[in-house]
Amino acid sequence: MKTILVTGCAGFIGSNFVPYFLNKYSDVRLINLDLLTYAGDMSNLSDAPQDDRHIFVQGDICDRPLVESLFFQYDIRGVIHFAAESHVDNSIKNPGVFVQTNVNGSFTLIDIAYKAWMEKPFVYKTGYEGCRFHHISTDEVYGTLGETGLFTEETAYAPNSPYSASKAGSDMIVRSYHHTYGMNTVITNCSNNYGPKQHDEKLIPTIIRKALAGENIPIYGDGKNIRDWLYVLDHCKGIDLVYHSGRSGEVYNIGGRNERNNNQIVETICNLLDSMKSKSDGKSYNKQITYVEDRAGHDRRYAIDATKIETELGWKADENFDTGIVKTIQWYLKKDA
Repeated sequence: MKTILVTGCAGFIGSNFVPYFLNKYSDVRLINLDLLTYAGDMSNLSDAPQDDRHIFVQGDICDRPLVESLFFQYDIRGVIHFAAESHVDNSIKNPGVFVQTNVNGSFTLIDIAYKAWMEKPFVYKTGYEGCRFHHISTDEVYGTLGETGLFTEETAYAPNSPYSASKAGSDMIVRSYHHTYGMNTVITNCSNNYGPKQHDEKLIPTIIRKALAGENIPIYGDGKNIRDWLYVLDHCKGIDLVYHSGRSGEVYNIGGRNERNNNQIVETICNLLDSMKSKSDGKSYNKQITYVEDRAGHDRRYAIDATKIETELGWKADENFDTGIVKTIQWYLKKDA
């Protein structure tokens, strides 16, 4: 049985990935390393198979002795690295934590993997030739777009927040281990994820939570910031494809081709809530929408061109925003019931 180390999988994307992956591959064991910060929650893993193929370890990816012990104890043959500080607002308030986790933590992981799997640069140890390091990143490393155009794998990096800068730094570290040491690495950069289990602080859960609580629904600035939205399970399927079939050293962008501005997002959710859980006073939830001061360095538009993963690996999003947002709202309504 092959053992893979996954990091940060008590968080949003990782906790959707673990049950999907284990249910698909019966010959794989996952060692799940998560520090359980504010963004991690063990209840997110309640739908994961409860057997010895999923071993949870609470710990820090920056803790080198701990990570080394996991590689030695479980003979790790692959890494899928989700763990990251990811909330832009938090990175503005406390950037040092983001550099520590995203940059230093990623370095610790890949350096230990290199020493565990390889004799020397470009020479894998016997039996470890198939070991791969998959780094999960974000479209925010590319900066911001104008009214037209899409981010591709060839777009120059131009991060504009401490969060995106720290992710760009971790991407460059992973890239360097491929080119300097010959490690089998892949990187995926995704657009904005949404779906079940997302942390309350993020935009879509915040809209749903505030609406149901009868509170003001805060929207930054004029609400015209645009993002490409990707349903989380579609992202998990893309990660699976790239991990197993992507070309070594390559970057693959995973995007939903679902551009929406924040005004469209909040209006869609309020309209759906009006029909799915109408208010007792008969008023629409959109009466609670409130515009607040924009955050510092707020990128205007992100959008990903997913042509490479679609043509090379045959990936295609199963959900569009109209179908995915209904599933998302249904999940949150059931959670709060």
